[in-house]
Amino acid sequence: MKQLIVTMIVLFVQLLANAQDTVHNVERTPTGLYTGNKIYVVMVVAVTILVGLFLYVIRLDRKISKLEKS
Repeated sequence: MKQLIVTMIVLFVQLLANAQDTVHNVERTPTGLYTGNKIYVVMVVAVTILVGLFLYVIRLDRKISKLEKS
């Protein structure tokens, strides 16, 4: 009986959450970084910085390993 009540509550909450999402096919106007595709520039800069940091750490690790061996 307890499981049935919990299941009904979960299903009811899920139904309410889906009922509030009624704006599926409405086209939104881009705001903020989405205007002019600036978000892609931000992503490219962030990925470039992260790749640079990873390459630096890998290079530093190899140098330290080389120093530890000698």
